[in-house]
Amino acid sequence: MSKPDYHLSRNAFGRLIFADKDQQVHEGIVPVRAFPITASDQGIALVNAHGQELAWIECLAELPEEFRKLIETELANREFMPEIKHIDKVSSFVTPSTWWVKTDRGETAFVLRGEEDIRRLSPTALLIADSNGINFLIRDRLMLDRHSIKLLDRFL
Repeated sequence: MSKPDYHLSRNAFGRLIFADKDQQVHEGIVPVRAFPITASDQGIALVNAHGQELAWIECLAELPEEFRKLIETELANREFMPEIKHIDKVSSFVTPSTWWVKTDRGETAFVLRGEEDIRRLSPTALLIADSNGINFLIRDRLMLDRHSIKLLDRFL
């Protein structure tokens, strides 16, 4: 694990601070994943408030623990994508319909406006956008229970 040629910290307001090797300081740095679902710990850009890339991280695990924790915390605060583990029921097989689901973050209900809001990421992974713009992930639809698969297949 080699030490990067920059330093990361937080200011008094909790914003991420980036200081490069020349001690030029940038406030409000945002980590951006290149592949948030398929390779979430690889390919992360640190960008400034103007969207300019300041650093590229090949793999989070290669960073010193202090920097890795700062970046992971920042990403967790920005990203909210519950993973659906079970579909309890749907109000109708015609959209819009309300779905009652169990996710890795608890039980919830959301409105699916149309079948076009279910996007295939791979042959088995799906991204479902609800009426409020929240994305729900189904990492592998074949790993869902039989009841959930049956309900889901009516929309695919």
